[in-house]
Amino acid sequence: MKKNQIIIAAVVIMGLFFSLAAYFYNAEQTQIQNQRAEKHARSLTPFHAVRKGDPQAKVTIVEFFDPACGTCKEFHPVINDLLKKYPKKINLVARYAPFHPGSDQMVAILEAARKQSQFWNVLDIMYESQEFWVINHQANAERFWGILEGYGVDINRIQQDMQDTKIAEIIQKDLADGELLGVSKTPTFFVNGKPLSSFGYAQLMSLVQSELEANY
Repeated sequence: MKKNQIIIAAVVIMGLFFSLAAYFYNAEQTQIQNQRAEKHARSLTPFHAVRKGDPQAKVTIVEFFDPACGTCKEFHPVINDLLKKYPKKINLVARYAPFHPGSDQMVAILEAARKQSQFWNVLDIMYESQEFWVINHQANAERFWGILEGYGVDINRIQQDMQDTKIAEIIQKDLADGELLGVSKTPTFFVNGKPLSSFGYAQLMSLVQSELEANY
């Protein structure tokens, strides 16, 4: 009986130890990312980045995303809901982090669609159809063209425009900025330059709310 109690106590102590270790590790990582965000604040919202919402809003959400990322798809309506709920208080800056194989081509499509003022429309279509063009975590742009037909987008023009070397430069710039800011997964959010304490819906809502209260 005593032996079992000792084993249980040891398991509990080990559990507490690992929980504390995880807590301090996360706290340390958050501090490091905060320091990076402060040091490289200009890398968060460069001139070329796509924006949505009121440019005069006092709360800015920066999202590093990958159109082939399933979690990015899940957070997409969450961000849209925030923009609708606070149309004059929140704006979004979208940054590319095409970590999935082949995702750079999907980003190139988005940038080319942007020239037709179709960026957000095409991004919506990408997320809605993600399961058809992402196979085994790999983006397949060829499977997307057929899906895009019938949405009022000039596909031939997109295919031409996406070859522009400036698009490749934008992608590399976003990846470089992401590296400076410690972005290693998608989506990664910054709210008024502050990273999340840990990743999650509740953490994002909490940080957004605290910034709204602080600025309005």
